[in-house]
Amino acid sequence: MTTVRRVDVAVIGGGTAGMAARHQAEKCGASTLLIEASQFGTTCARVGCMPSKLLIAAAEAAHTVRSAGTFGVHVAPEAIQVNGRDVMRRVQQERDRFVGFVLGSIDRIPDDGKVLSRARFTGPTTLALDNGTLVEARSVVVATGSRPDVIPPLRDLGDRLLTTDSVFEMETLPASIAVVGAGVIGLELGQAFHRLGVRTTILDASPRLRLARDSAVVDTMHQVLGEELDLRMGIRDLQAQRHGRAVELRWHASDGQPETAEFEFVLAATGRRPNVDDLGLEHTGVTLDDRGIPEIDARTLQCGEHPIFLVGDANTRLPLLHEASDEGHVAGQNAAHFPDIRAGRRRVPLTIVFTDPQLAVVGTTGCDLSHTRHGVGEVSFFNQGRSRTMARHKGIGRVYMELDTGTLVGAELFGPAAEHLGHLVAWAVARRMTVDEALAMPFYHPVIEEGLRTALRNAASQLDRRAERVRMDFDCSRPGK
Repeated sequence: MTTVRRVDVAVIGGGTAGMAARHQAEKCGASTLLIEASQFGTTCARVGCMPSKLLIAAAEAAHTVRSAGTFGVHVAPEAIQVNGRDVMRRVQQERDRFVGFVLGSIDRIPDDGKVLSRARFTGPTTLALDNGTLVEARSVVVATGSRPDVIPPLRDLGDRLLTTDSVFEMETLPASIAVVGAGVIGLELGQAFHRLGVRTTILDASPRLRLARDSAVVDTMHQVLGEELDLRMGIRDLQAQRHGRAVELRWHASDGQPETAEFEFVLAATGRRPNVDDLGLEHTGVTLDDRGIPEIDARTLQCGEHPIFLVGDANTRLPLLHEASDEGHVAGQNAAHFPDIRAGRRRVPLTIVFTDPQLAVVGTTGCDLSHTRHGVGEVSFFNQGRSRTMARHKGIGRVYMELDTGTLVGAELFGPAAEHLGHLVAWAVARRMTVDEALAMPFYHPVIEEGLRTALRNAASQLDRRAERVRMDFDCSRPGK
């Protein structure tokens, strides 16, 4: 027997974006139902930013010990022991702790406000649940997240294939691993495994790293990361074959030469696919692109003129926790007040890659800038004072400004503590600060932040020759992150 449930706002997906949407809709006075197909929680806490940072923290500890000789503090190589089981045990214990905090928030939702069941659209705002319930809503927020997208050559590797949904479940560290994909996940985890003593190779079909757009930054990343990591870019014709408990990979290198290597595991870091392909969206009337993803208004998260809103990883725009939370709030408010739709206030774009050195991309950068109306200021971290004292003197920083006003608009920073420098720039961009106003802020000595001041001073020097064409070399043939 079918049970009919009527609510103002139905939210499909119990992750960061879905919980934010439900909370905001409730604040607006709407009745809500949070629907989750498998398990409540967030990608970040379960398989994303938190467990990856736990693994990176272990790798940083190992790297610090191995590098101590630089400072005259000598540790015998045989005294350094990385216990893979202990590493993974801490990753999992702390990961479960973070997940517990999320589940605590779910537990506080009344039982009649949430349901664990798969949902599919049967009409513009009607949903059929696997448990036999028919949900009739005035509006629907789709926050179904994403899943790992494994390329065809790797799909038949069985338990030798790892994804971000399974890599943190390993009982111990592997002896060797091939990381396919040199994006954020591939570089972060690849470097972490390498520093924990795992023989690691990172492979990618692109000839260049795609995390930054400024060619000067990209070139420096290639130089610095390539000195440490076995980084194979521009590969072609990747093939994989399992041999017992090992995987043989074959590919053609960028120079066309065939190469072969054997690994214990392969980690597919080849992107994520939005979970929208089994929702019955064809029954809603929304316009779908060639990937089956609804077209949305980025300001309101609305799908066309329909009372349907697509948020978080499901819309593929900016798969970051803080962006998912912001989108959930915007969509929740608009869903509650439909058809009174309003554009949400968005923050300055900020992306951080937790490699070492780190990369921070802030605001308007790369090919979004007009070469004739914008200028650039640069700093090299190779000789920056505080960075040298810590033996972390590698990287480059580039800040971007409007030439006619001197207003800061963004930055690409590859260097030590870029996560902190990126926040400073993001705050300055959000406040529409000029280069001169940023330079008037206090800078202590000696700190890494002085590197940012160097870049700002370099930018300020160009304001006296605004009519000149400032060299800004971006690779516009590639998509952004």
